[in-house]
Amino acid sequence: MSVRTEKVAELIKKELSMILLRETNDPALGFVTITSVKVSGDLQNAKVYISIFDQDKRKITLERLNHAKGHFRSKLAGRIKIRRVPELSFFYDDTLDYVDNINRLIKKIHENDNKEDN
Repeated sequence: MSVRTEKVAELIKKELSMILLRETNDPALGFVTITSVKVSGDLQNAKVYISIFDQDKRKITLERLNHAKGHFRSKLAGRIKIRRVPELSFFYDDTLDYVDNINRLIKKIHENDNKEDN
């Protein structure tokens, strides 16, 4: 990734986070965190990875964000100064689920080790 695409990705992440925090009042979205943004080399597309606290709302939240991506793109256009704001696509970032699963497995291994020591 070039320095320019990294800067654009960080700018989109920052501004989109602020839009979600301050300008979006959809209670169905729940608690959403933007974990990362990946911008294509030609700056035409941006993949926005999100983490959603409430597991029950993950699917609906992702659907609503992707449905409103044009709205978010137009909000970004007024906030960042680039020739063309990339097309947005939202994806669920399962990194935290993976980390949680690894922690559970490690805890289980330690519990089994403690039982064997006794």
